[in-house]
Parts: sequence; C-alpha cells; structure tokens
Amino acid sequence: MDLPSISVVIPTHGRPELLRRCLAAVLAQAYPPDRVDVVVVEDGGPGGAEPVVAELLRRHPDAQLHYLAVEQGGPGAARNAGLRHASGDVIAFTDDDTIPDPEWLLEGAGALLAGADAVSGRTIVPLPDSPTDAEANVQGLERATFPTCNVLVWRPWLDRVGGFDPRFRRAYREDSDLEFGLLDAGARIERASEAVVVHPPRPEPPFASLRQQRNQFYDALLYRKHPRRFREKIRKHPPVDYYAITLGQLGGAVALAAGRPRLALLLTSLWAVLVGRFFARRTRGRSRAPGHLAELALTSILIPPLAVYWRLRGALAFRVRFL
Repeated sequence: MDLPSISVVIPTHGRPELLRRCLAAVLAQAYPPDRVDVVVVEDGGPGGAEPVVAELLRRHPDAQLHYLAVEQGGPGAARNAGLRHASGDVIAFTDDDTIPDPEWLLEGAGALLAGADAVSGRTIVPLPDSPTDAEANVQGLERATFPTCNVLVWRPWLDRVGGFDPRFRRAYREDSDLEFGLLDAGARIERASEAVVVHPPRPEPPFASLRQQRNQFYDALLYRKHPRRFREKIRKHPPVDYYAITLGQLGGAVALAAGRPRLALLLTSLWAVLVGRFFARRTRGRSRAPGHLAELALTSILIPPLAVYWRLRGALAFRVRFL
C-alpha cells in the first residue's frame, strides 16, 4: 500500500519543554520518516520554540523538521501558517502539550486510505483519582468529536474550506468550526480509535476557570456560522442556570436599592440555592483539598455572570441573536 505523505502541524506558544516532549514523540513515529515532515509554528514568536527545534535538528539531522514564527493571532491562524508551509498529501494536527502514540500516523493514514476524508483519533487524558476542576475540564477532549490535538485531513479538503477561521483567536471552538465546515462541504469524517494521542493536563494557575469564561465569546461566532449544528452538537439550549443565577444576583441588589427588602431576600435566596447547586455539581468526584474547595466556592459565584457577559458580548460583536 502506498502511504501518503503527511505534514504534522504543531502550533506552540510559551511551552518549550512540552513542545520538546511532543516533538520527541512525533519524531519517533512508526510511519516512514521520508514520508513525514513536521512544521512547528510559534504563535507570537520567535521565542522558546526556536532553540528546541534547532536542538532536535542537531540530534536528528535527517528529520524534516521546520520552524515558523508568526505574529500572535491564536492557534487557528498559526495552523493556517503551518498549512501554507506544509507539503504533505495529508495534514495532521496536534498540540504542543500532547504525546502522540508511535502508531498515531499509521493508524490515522489507514483510516483515510479506507475512504475517510478526515479522521478524528482517540485522545486520552490521564487523571488522578480525585482531579482538580482544571484537570477534569481537560478530560472533555476525550469526548470531543474533532479535537485539533488529534485529527488528520486530506489536504484538498482543507483547501476547499479555507483552513481555520482566524477570528477564533483562542484555543476554543476553532476545531468545531473546522469540523462543521468540512461536514457542510460534504466531507466524510471517521473516528480512528487506534490513532491515539495522550494529552496530560498541565498545571493551571489559580482561578483559571474565570479566565476561561472568555471562551464563551466564540460560542457566538460558531453559532452565527453554524446555528443548526451548534444546537445539535454543542448546546441544545441556552445555559438557563447561568442566566438565572445572574438575574438573581443583580435583581436582589436592585430590589434592595429600591427599598424592597422582601423581594431582595427572595431573589438573593434563589441565587444562593442555584449557586449552591452549581458548586455541588462542580465538586462531585473532584479533589477535596481545602484550597481547591475554596476556589470552587468563589468561582461558582463568579462564573455565571462572567459567562453571561462574554456570551452577550460575543452576540453583539458578531451581530447574532445568541443567548
């Protein structure tokens, strides 16, 4: 069987040690090395990725390993730059914090040769028995249908849909946008359970969940572009609990300021019950370390209004009726 040439595109930003680990796994693939080239795209570079690539080239002088530095524009724009530089018949995407299995490319290429236009592999997120909220959040990649840490696509299909939409400037929903664009264009996307990439959770700073609420901004863009698929595959209904918590919090303050203490007490009580349920849901199966529980308690109060803010801001920015 003639194997297609594959270009592995890896965007990176500020994680040279993780990139080194990822590249070591990519360079150890069982796929014929003369059929693989690797394009590392440093988003906001040049920076720490450049010496990593140079070091690996000294250790593997025959490797087809290339380095690009681009202005910071997010992972989608970085992947587009890598795509323009890539020469393979197939483009494989992964992230700088993954560890691809040695058979990753072979299994993915096999699924493409069997008739698929694009392939989504299996992503494994190893977690401790009692993960933190941040660690458990990464586990969502195991359920994602087309995570760009583990996909392979025939090059003509990427050219047909125009690659990634650079308006997705964070690592969020740019993968779903590409998936939906491919499906709309008629591509056949298959799962390849043996094309494995391990994605260990990386340490997150405290209160990372608050910063992640900015991602909600891009839900509005994805909904504007693919409303039917968004409701079918992402979220069938708006996050009513977030809106109820936000309205209870704001309504209680407004009622108190308006001199209606009973109404303020009623709304504040409703807010407290809903926040308590949200907190309890987030703690289920999670680490019981006191500091972690305290962070979950505080962020359970702050996440709903922040999420609503970013969702509505996205709706305004992209001019779409989106709640």
